[in-house]
Amino acid sequence: MKKLMTTLFSSVLALSLVACGSDEEETTGGQDDTGSDDQTEESTDLPDEIVMGFVPSTDSDQIASTVEPLAERLSEEIGIPVDGRVMTNYSALVEAMGSGQVHVGFIPAFGYVLANERHDIEVILKSIRHGDDSYRAQYSVRADSGIENLEDLEGKVWAFPDVASTSGYLFPATQIRDMFGMTEDEFFGDLLETGSHDNALITVLEGNADVATTFEDARETIEDDYPEVYDESNGLVQLDFTAAIPNDTISVIHSLPADFVEDIRQAFLAFNDDEEMIDIMQTVYRWDGIAEAEDSEYDIVREAYSNFADEVDPLE
Repeated sequence: MKKLMTTLFSSVLALSLVACGSDEEETTGGQDDTGSDDQTEESTDLPDEIVMGFVPSTDSDQIASTVEPLAERLSEEIGIPVDGRVMTNYSALVEAMGSGQVHVGFIPAFGYVLANERHDIEVILKSIRHGDDSYRAQYSVRADSGIENLEDLEGKVWAFPDVASTSGYLFPATQIRDMFGMTEDEFFGDLLETGSHDNALITVLEGNADVATTFEDARETIEDDYPEVYDESNGLVQLDFTAAIPNDTISVIHSLPADFVEDIRQAFLAFNDDEEMIDIMQTVYRWDGIAEAEDSEYDIVREAYSNFADEVDPLE
């Protein structure tokens, strides 16, 4: 396994800020992010189709099929066809929105901060989970690992979903730096980017890493396929948690007309009274409600990201 250090962090963040070339990321419709702010404010043009982008917290194929009714209902509400698409990772979604290929994105907090900084992506809504608008990142280790606290993780192998993941990477990396005065690469023996929260947990469960960082409590998302995940002798246990993180966003590109954005906002808020739509959100991202959101709520994430400012230029 190749040790990552800030090379990994730089390369993946750079991916979120330059064109991505995979087939999954090449979406149709949308408007180019080339106009000035004044031009955007005056825009009254609507795309022929709204593309709604998701990232894989669980199986990508499952998400793609599950969100179809959500896209259909949103289409009915706003009067334009809506296509729900699952991107390869957070960075791909940020870039797709920046290029106008995706219009509405379900973006975690860190991805939103990057998207807002780079492309003026606007948060309009946030998720509610278990009645709360924030959550924590969780450190998971095998029950038989002998690891009892964060200090015991020094020199161990860390599995995380994506470098642009708020709970999977940003907040744990920040906590390690604050607690131990070392970068995550100096602290851990090796770093493994697994592509999803599920995969990070599975990597530890199967003995290929020592600790996984995910949202709390991501273990339930793999319980059907890995019922041993909660076993007290050889399953995964919660080692520790980070500080509170603002919940995921529903964000839009800045070239959409303001009145149309308001239509989108109200359509999603109406889903709170639609049991079928909330069931879909629960299945996809464990949301049990949708609430209004403001950009300032994500300043705590910007502050965490500032820990890496000397190492990573997000505008490169």
